[in-house]
Amino acid sequence: MNTLKEIFADHFMMRKQLLKLAWTDTVKQYRGSAFGWAWAVIQPAFTIFVYWFGFSIGLRQNKPVDGYPRFLWLVAGMVPWFYMKAVIKDGAGSIRKYSYLVKRIKYPVDTIPTFVSISDLQVNLMLQLIVILIFWGAGYPPTKYLLQIPLFAIMAFLFFTAWSLFAGMLSVMSTDFLNLVKTIIPGLFWFSGILYDVHTIKGHEMLKQILLFNPVTIIVNGYRNSLVHHKWFWETPVEMRNYCLLVVIMSILSIWAYNKLKKEIPDVL
Repeated sequence: MNTLKEIFADHFMMRKQLLKLAWTDTVKQYRGSAFGWAWAVIQPAFTIFVYWFGFSIGLRQNKPVDGYPRFLWLVAGMVPWFYMKAVIKDGAGSIRKYSYLVKRIKYPVDTIPTFVSISDLQVNLMLQLIVILIFWGAGYPPTKYLLQIPLFAIMAFLFFTAWSLFAGMLSVMSTDFLNLVKTIIPGLFWFSGILYDVHTIKGHEMLKQILLFNPVTIIVNGYRNSLVHHKWFWETPVEMRNYCLLVVIMSILSIWAYNKLKKEIPDVL
């Protein structure tokens, strides 16, 4: 409990600096490029185009989903994945990236993963707005179910910020852990139901239940329920229960890692 109080106190004390550092981190990603902020849209747009071409033109699997073109269903899940993929990698390397804050000015280590997560979320919120406009332009105007998108954005932020603190602390102690995180990201993509609906898996009920404990799957399904399937979050109680368990477990792990390693971090860096 003392460690938890310390983390909250650090975040409250640095609340203004967190937003400034998050904005600085975002700007640094695109500084020096001719297209600047346009890359925030170009890169994910090209990725979505590649998958659309592969499934719609190459494999010709373009059946509508609940009356929506499969391309829109794909976009609804891909965009939140871009945030989660970014923060899984950036969060794990955040403390190493900003080691000078710890070594030079004694900046609170536990807040570094937070502003890196905020930075990734800022870019993704812009992409989410673009997705809503794409749906609207395709003839599917906003519905009341969009009101829960902020909820799923907050859910993603809470879990993956806790992950960032846990992974960031371990990555400082071992570069092998950071390399492991980078290695598993492609596998996580395929195990998370981004290109398919986990609920449609047949003959493997236990596997389906395991996949529904994947936080990426839960968040992606939440966005798709808001944009395509038109379900409220309380209509998927199993996934909400699983998320609550996961965020509690990850929070405990992050607090444990911080409490265990905080004194060693400055010396290792």
